Amino acid sequence: MTSLDTTDGTTTVSLQGEIDILTVEQVRVVLGEAVAAGPERIVVDMAEVSFIDSTGLGALISGFQRARDRGIPFRLARPSHNVRQILVLSGLLEVVELTG
Repeated sequence: MTSLDTTDGTTTVSLQGEIDILTVEQVRVVLGEAVAAGPERIVVDMAEVSFIDSTGLGALISGFQRARDRGIPFRLARPSHNVRQILVLSGLLEVVELTG
């Protein structure tokens, strides 16, 4: 479901599958671990995410806020077309930068 990798100061959190009420706790935990490690930046790779609901969006917002509070740039990367549409409609991309 999730993996964490740090290279050259960038922590990449790779998410997979559906991010919903059944899986969101794992996402919250791994984002918390990423922020706690204090990297130079955090990138959340969403290439393998097939669906995200409001609880998943909430977890991303929480991770973003924690990173921002510690001065760590937080970006989302490579969402599929469908997931990107959800991110746009939610307004999340107005505050979180998208790369890739």
